Amino acid sequence: MFKTLVTFSLAAGLTTAAFGSAFAEEKAPVKIGWAAWSDAEFVTKLAAKLINDELGHEVELVQTDVAPLYQGVSRGDLDAMLMAWLPATHADYFAKVKDNVTTLGTVYDGAKLGWVVPSYVPEDAIASIEDLKKDDVKAKLNGRVEGIDPGAGLTRLSEKAVTDYGLEGYKLQISSEAGMLTTVDRAIRRQEWFVATSWSPHWMFGKYELRYIADPKGALGDAEHVDVLARKGFEEDNPEVAGFLSRMKLPIGDLEAAMFNAQETSYEKAVEKYIADHPEQIKTWLGKDEG
Repeated sequence: MFKTLVTFSLAAGLTTAAFGSAFAEEKAPVKIGWAAWSDAEFVTKLAAKLINDELGHEVELVQTDVAPLYQGVSRGDLDAMLMAWLPATHADYFAKVKDNVTTLGTVYDGAKLGWVVPSYVPEDAIASIEDLKKDDVKAKLNGRVEGIDPGAGLTRLSEKAVTDYGLEGYKLQISSEAGMLTTVDRAIRRQEWFVATSWSPHWMFGKYELRYIADPKGALGDAEHVDVLARKGFEEDNPEVAGFLSRMKLPIGDLEAAMFNAQETSYEKAVEKYIADHPEQIKTWLGKDEG
């Protein structure tokens, strides 16, 4: 954005007033951070389009890892993030910054972490994480649990699960979401057994027939909520955008359908379709149904 520096004289009161409104219209971009997870990508790009198109604020999206996201919001380098998995998954990250951030609202409820297997694996063979200790099951799985990013809360909890369940001879394969999905896709095409770390919402449940296995020890936590965090002072600096983010809430079923559509088309097209298909929901987020 092109900016012009203007020098005012003390006598130029009218000129100052005229330029004041022009400067007020030139708003700093809203910086929103996100990590490369499919749910975060969809909700972040959906928010960005509405903030830009409907509220008239330029948006700068900053992609990074989870830990830098929390640090960036707490330091004020980022204005907001829409992917705080709480109370368990991101508990360590949140605890370090909770006094320096503001929770604007919950973007969706009922989020879940767990381990999944393909539906062609018989339930009498694998119904629970406990079943992974069976020798024949361990052999079928090659002693592997397919994981994601090293910094993810799911990875930390999965490492804990390996210990809690005494899964000797197993290795959690640290990779990335993309790496895990590549392994899953290849295994399903070959009808091979696997167990992978996963979460809901995720488009993979729309593409593949998968099921969560039971976690009787609760190592991977219970249902969670995903919150919008903002830097301190953001509500005062930009009440319009902060208000929008505080009202933005998606039913998890709608989100999973949109994420699957994004994989089949593109995130940009899926965002446009979501907006077109949910006019009343969008109106509520924008505060246009008030009064």
